[in-house]
Amino acid sequence: MTESAFFSKHKHWALLAIVLLAGCATTGTGPEAPAAAKPAAATYAKVDWKTLPAVSDADLQAGFIAWRSSCTRLKNDAVWAKSCATAAAVSDKDPAAIRQFLQRDLDVYALRAGGHQADGLITGYYEPIYAGSLTRTAAATVPVYGTPDDLIVVQLDSVYPELKGKRLRGRVEGKVLKPYDDAGTIAAKGAKAPVLAWLTDPMDLQLLQIQGSGRVRLADGTQVRLAYAEQNGHPYRAIGRWLVDQGQLKKEDVTMDAIRAWARANPARVPELLRSNPSYVFFVRNPDSPEGPRGSLNVPLTAGYSVAVDRTVVPLGSLLWLSTTRPDGTPVVRPVAAQDTGGAIAGEVRADLYWGSGDAAGKLAGDMKQKGNIWMLWPKGMALPN
Repeated sequence: MTESAFFSKHKHWALLAIVLLAGCATTGTGPEAPAAAKPAAATYAKVDWKTLPAVSDADLQAGFIAWRSSCTRLKNDAVWAKSCATAAAVSDKDPAAIRQFLQRDLDVYALRAGGHQADGLITGYYEPIYAGSLTRTAAATVPVYGTPDDLIVVQLDSVYPELKGKRLRGRVEGKVLKPYDDAGTIAAKGAKAPVLAWLTDPMDLQLLQIQGSGRVRLADGTQVRLAYAEQNGHPYRAIGRWLVDQGQLKKEDVTMDAIRAWARANPARVPELLRSNPSYVFFVRNPDSPEGPRGSLNVPLTAGYSVAVDRTVVPLGSLLWLSTTRPDGTPVVRPVAAQDTGGAIAGEVRADLYWGSGDAAGKLAGDMKQKGNIWMLWPKGMALPN
């Protein structure tokens, strides 16, 4: 039976299976949650360029350069091809030329939650660097798995366009496709998958999976870069939420540092904490380079100027205007490039700002839970996303 015939015969089963097995659909830094339904009210409100908050020339240039790097993937895109071709001739050393290009070629749309609410949530993420080894050692005992040999992935929108972005994941047992093992089972029994590296702390693996990419620092000082490859199909559940539900942390106190501190103080309960998130991410090993990790658009991310978005609202490759703050209240107002997606990034006024690699970026990313506003810059004359 062909795949098309199978799904024609079992369409209702396939729709139910999406709920049971839906997982990430990105090839970038983070697992993507099942798409949230759009509100009935308009998401995009056209506004004048003059309503945008002012940005510095340095931020304008950096944001423009980050966005223009997307054009390696968008040069043949129906929406962005013409703008990318024009942008190629714009000097990134000339702020006036950048502003002229943007205002001539692009319209501005304020993003609104439910058609009315302008304020949204801006969080941060980063590329962690963890100590580890390419072989198991007395200290490095936590495996980082590549894609399992027995993981089956079916892209459903190849048959049903209304299921855009939906994938079915599982394993075949006999002639039945069953859900793949959850994270707790994989941690206990392993997976039929290559081990790409070994880490020294199970919390490092959990946070590596949450970030979706990272580096392993070996004993000789060299680093191995790991990028998101696949996911087990189970829904992502925030371990911070579990700690709140267990009365271990207050909601307003949940940060990466707070979770780490709890784990150090409660080592016997760490396996229970990790089992609370059934999602499990598998990785691929990439060559090390000074570039940022590649996001869902498959271009290197730029620290401070690339964001993960809900691509049911903001198509990948879009240029956004972001107004938010750092955790210390310092303003962050700049153009940013929508180049990634993430499991917790769902909603109209929602973005996850990539801050770079290492501990300093991790501290900033872990503390980011800021209010913010987002405007989408969209090519003139092109239909808005639907």
